[in-house]
Amino acid sequence: MKADADLARALDGTRVLFCYGLLGEVIAGLAPIGLDYMGRQMAWLRDIDVAVHLAKLPTAAPVGVNAGRIVAAMLAEPSPAILIGHSKGGLEALAALVRPGMAERCRGFIALQSPFMGSPLADAILARRQVLLAVHHLARLSHLGTGRGLRDLTVPVRQAWMRAHAAEVAALVARIPVSTLATVIAPRGDWRESAYRRLARWMEAEGAGPGDGLVPLGSALLPGARQRVLEGGHRALVAGGQGRDPVGLLRDELWWLLRGQAPAAIKFV
Repeated sequence: MKADADLARALDGTRVLFCYGLLGEVIAGLAPIGLDYMGRQMAWLRDIDVAVHLAKLPTAAPVGVNAGRIVAAMLAEPSPAILIGHSKGGLEALAALVRPGMAERCRGFIALQSPFMGSPLADAILARRQVLLAVHHLARLSHLGTGRGLRDLTVPVRQAWMRAHAAEVAALVARIPVSTLATVIAPRGDWRESAYRRLARWMEAEGAGPGDGLVPLGSALLPGARQRVLEGGHRALVAGGQGRDPVGLLRDELWWLLRGQAPAAIKFV
């Protein structure tokens, strides 16, 4: 495919660094039974000879700790990187990129369904001590981190972080292409998204507005960055399935980054 060959040439000398969301390594491990998670996107890039790396993150660890791991991955090689983060991985990628000297090493950043302003679901889980303890112990036993990573997804913690780093985030989106993508789940449709649909209804009833079941729409779009709003649940942009095209979506976003367009607020539904 000529378009993919052209993309590969444009990405020559650039690493594409993927950052999983919370429990992403668990979901990715279920690929043999058909549960895809960013796998098609990484396989497609490798097939067209693009350098693909997966950040080694215990995804339940605190955001700041994993941001340090992403910085280390970016510094491990001299070539520039494009960062692609889903959900919590997008928060960690952003936290890495606002650190001194990191924006200069990055050609662009794509955040897929990341709760920059927090997730009400994380707040609800933390309000239930027994559930939080179960998450904490499961994460530690599975070597995924600790329950502190979940606390970093709560609305108060995220809003405080965004206020504290507002100037750095604004400078980042002015310096490099940044694209933020969100989804809104349809009231009826794909049975695979029934759990997300129930959670989305709950979040909307709580006053968080529409969303993908885990992340409200208003939480996933960074001011000043390119903004896209599509349809689907929380894995709709990173997994295959009927009506989904995660590879086509990523192809479009990479071309947007590489064409050097100034960040723009564009919404599609």
